[in-house]
Amino acid sequence: MSNLKLGVEVVGAHDLMPKDGQGSCSTYVELHFDGWKFRTTTKEKDLNPVWNEKFYFNVTDPSKLPNLTLDACIYHYSKRSNSKIFLGKVHLTEPSFVPYADAVVLHYPLEKKNVFSRIKGELGLKVYVTDDPSVKSSNPIHDVEPSVDTVQHSTPDQSPVSFTNSILNVFSRKKNETKHTFHTLPNSNEEKQHKSSPSAAAKTNKDSGMHESKSGLPPPKVFHAYPGSFSPMDYALKETSPFLGGGQVVGGRVIRGYRPSSSYDLVEPMQYLFVRVVRARLTGSIDPYVEVKVGNFKGITKHYEKTQDPEWNQVFAFARENQQSTLLEVVVKDKNMLLDEVIGTVKFDLHDVPRRVPPNSPLAPEWYRIDKGKDKKKGELMLAVWFGTQADEAFPDAWHSDALSSGDISSSAYAHMRSKVYHSPRLWYVRVKVIEAQDLHVSENSQIHDAYVKLQIGNQILKTRPVQSRTMILRWDQELMFVAAEPFEEPLIVSVENRVGPNKDETIGAVIIPVDQTDKRADDRLIHTRWYHLEESISSVMDGEQGKKEKDKFFSRIHLSVCLDGGYHVFDGSTYYSSDLRPTSKQLWKKPIGLLEIGILSVDGLHPTKTRDGRGTTDTYCVAKYGHKWVRTRTVSDSLSPKYNEQYTWDVYDPATVLTVGVFDNGQLHNSDGNKDLKIGKVRIRISTLEAGRVYTNAYPLPVLHPSGVKKMGELHLAIRFSCSSMVDLMQQYFKPHLPKMHYKRPLNLMEQEKLRHQAVNVVASRLSRAEPPLRKEVVEYMCDTDSHLWSMRRSKANFYRLMTVFSGILSVVRWLGEVSTWKHPITTVLVHILFLMLVCFPELILPTVFLYMFVISTWNWRFRPRCPPHMNTRLSYAEGVTPDELDEEFDTFPSSKSPDILRWRYDRLRTVAGRIQSVVGDLATQGERIQALVNWRDPRASAMFMVFCFVAAIVLYVTPFQLPILLTGFYLMRHPMLRSKVPPAPVNFFRRLPSLTDSML
Repeated sequence: MSNLKLGVEVVGAHDLMPKDGQGSCSTYVELHFDGWKFRTTTKEKDLNPVWNEKFYFNVTDPSKLPNLTLDACIYHYSKRSNSKIFLGKVHLTEPSFVPYADAVVLHYPLEKKNVFSRIKGELGLKVYVTDDPSVKSSNPIHDVEPSVDTVQHSTPDQSPVSFTNSILNVFSRKKNETKHTFHTLPNSNEEKQHKSSPSAAAKTNKDSGMHESKSGLPPPKVFHAYPGSFSPMDYALKETSPFLGGGQVVGGRVIRGYRPSSSYDLVEPMQYLFVRVVRARLTGSIDPYVEVKVGNFKGITKHYEKTQDPEWNQVFAFARENQQSTLLEVVVKDKNMLLDEVIGTVKFDLHDVPRRVPPNSPLAPEWYRIDKGKDKKKGELMLAVWFGTQADEAFPDAWHSDALSSGDISSSAYAHMRSKVYHSPRLWYVRVKVIEAQDLHVSENSQIHDAYVKLQIGNQILKTRPVQSRTMILRWDQELMFVAAEPFEEPLIVSVENRVGPNKDETIGAVIIPVDQTDKRADDRLIHTRWYHLEESISSVMDGEQGKKEKDKFFSRIHLSVCLDGGYHVFDGSTYYSSDLRPTSKQLWKKPIGLLEIGILSVDGLHPTKTRDGRGTTDTYCVAKYGHKWVRTRTVSDSLSPKYNEQYTWDVYDPATVLTVGVFDNGQLHNSDGNKDLKIGKVRIRISTLEAGRVYTNAYPLPVLHPSGVKKMGELHLAIRFSCSSMVDLMQQYFKPHLPKMHYKRPLNLMEQEKLRHQAVNVVASRLSRAEPPLRKEVVEYMCDTDSHLWSMRRSKANFYRLMTVFSGILSVVRWLGEVSTWKHPITTVLVHILFLMLVCFPELILPTVFLYMFVISTWNWRFRPRCPPHMNTRLSYAEGVTPDELDEEFDTFPSSKSPDILRWRYDRLRTVAGRIQSVVGDLATQGERIQALVNWRDPRASAMFMVFCFVAAIVLYVTPFQLPILLTGFYLMRHPMLRSKVPPAPVNFFRRLPSLTDSML
């Protein structure tokens, strides 16, 4: 029998609708789940009731949990009529059923029963699932009228418990039904389970709820990238028509051939010879290892010392297109100091090797006798040999012949060559409010001068402002925020410091707070503050001197509010290229709206990045980032045109997100662990620019900016397909908030968000660098665009020209109106006069005319819509017109490492640019101050004339139709040049004579 249970904690409600005729109500909550009903106690005369009651439902069939729903209905109990009145309900589905460790209290707005219902208020619930066998379900009680309870009811706290593998499969089954299965990737369901010790059994009072079994059925379950691009042909996006696993792609459509259909259909099938070396049974005292040879390619297992029953269980994959022989040799050798001795050999003719196509079961290994000579038996070797493709489940962890060079590569370097899938840790914002400190103990020879609080989580250190006080009570009232990643390994260290001299601080007290024991919240509810005892030093806190604390009669303490904010999205990259916009709390996640599939085919035309055996070469791999999932292809060594043909998939939750694919040169081969992985280029693809169901096969240029200028490093061939599960849900996503609700309720300022983003990138880079193979820090920083905030003259010019392009349409309209008013084309001016007269006489035609014009323009531009996703545009980035000195400044370190003369010259240039901007800003401020001067009587005569003009204009406009002033104004502006004067008109002269605050500035 399954131990899985659904726990529901009814916390409270607020701002309910009064129903008893006296401005109040007596409320209780009914919980409906899987045909069962529980009921809380009734809170008399309370519009903001608090229950804090827990209930547990048995989940008899875990496989049906994704289809079950939870309904929480609030009722007002009327004693006079002995009836209940509906006050609202909350309807929750499977995404809200999360593990206990991820559950937080959420306040859900109450839903109406029908359109005419008057409902308001919110209900606070905490919903989670647990498989702790010590937790008992609530006792069933017959249906009676609700009991009245004025005492707050609570149950013992329940500690989080871990899920079993079967339960994890239940939660992910619904998600996997809409996915294609790609055998290049490891199973995404094999996630690490966060375990925690179970607590004691929770006892539920029989008065805390009512249980009712329903009769009957349960409730229903409910080319160029853009036309007119100015990029040179070398940097243009090229559309390709490769032959993939599903057929040839032509114009985004897949032409099916005679090949059998396969879910691995976005890459070219590559044939491999797989050899699995399992174990051996040998004789004698030897140090055995196995050597697998096909032509000039040779793979070697690790060797064991002094054993007769070694077990390797290692797979070797030999690319069929590189095979130079039809004979496979598996040689067992004995490792010696000088020359290794051959123990025996097993040979296979490749024409007799069977072929395996997934999803067929893996080939069973067999025992083969190894001989050296004709009559001498040396033992047996268990092997499995078959032909397959990269869709085989043994491919990701196999030794690859096409990924190795002719030189020797160490086993430690080979670990950096495998393809892997990484999951970045779930990031939380840690909000710490430092309120005050009391009873501070300082040394006898010192006083509190400038006291501040220093907070630290890992490498993140923040300090409050210093305060001064003559008493031992200090108050700060300051909030600080950190970034923490699950699992929470680093604690929060809080210390009160006193500045006793220049660059000399004294620790008054310290306390260590485990981050995983702090409160979690997904909204802006208040967090209870706590007093923490301060030890004399951090070392005493680490030692845990509990006995000394009990003996002390007086002790220092600090007042803090610490919580984990799960309602925000923690940006780990540039906000413009974000690949995920979901909040941290899993309870706020929505269902995916589609599926993104990408096939990384190959890279052509690479430039050499290193020299080996007197010739230039590269050892490249690709990294793709989207959401929490990072993927890394295998490293293809010693090739300027590597082929990968690896396919990956992601869930899409928001179309306004970006997929980033980067190409890097592996610098960890040939015992060069100290080198960095060089960046070759990257590609960004915005999901909203992709048509649903279409396969995009393109060759993306890889332009990289060097100190010598922009340079094309090669072309990356990709196959991309975005599949939409529901077009209605996709369209609705465009009208929902771009960020989670907390970003609008309690927004973070720009500077604070930028600091938190850099902290998040450092945390992600630190975690991914601990994987095997590690994803190095320079790779993570390049993929996350950590240097996008630094000053660059090139970027500044590019952004200025982008702004001019945006306003070019408005400027064109202004110029055209100028030509109309000056009668440059008389026929056009006459037609504009007629149109203007019609719109003034019939103003109801103005808005329809504007929207009809926009419709016609959009229809006209539909013919020229982009057929391919956008790509890196060197002309738009102003990479072709940049000067060498500007590039040298952009690649300079921060802080700068240049000589003082160069820095002085660049500073003077920056002052010149800033002076121009200063003049423009000053002119804009002057025009605004002149408008204010019309009514603030800074110039008495001008304000008096303007007052008289406004009074006369009010009388004239009152007695005349509003069309007449508009017609006169329009005809005056479009008057013939014969009626115009060479000097400015009177209103312009009057405005220019108005005073501003410029003469009041120093």
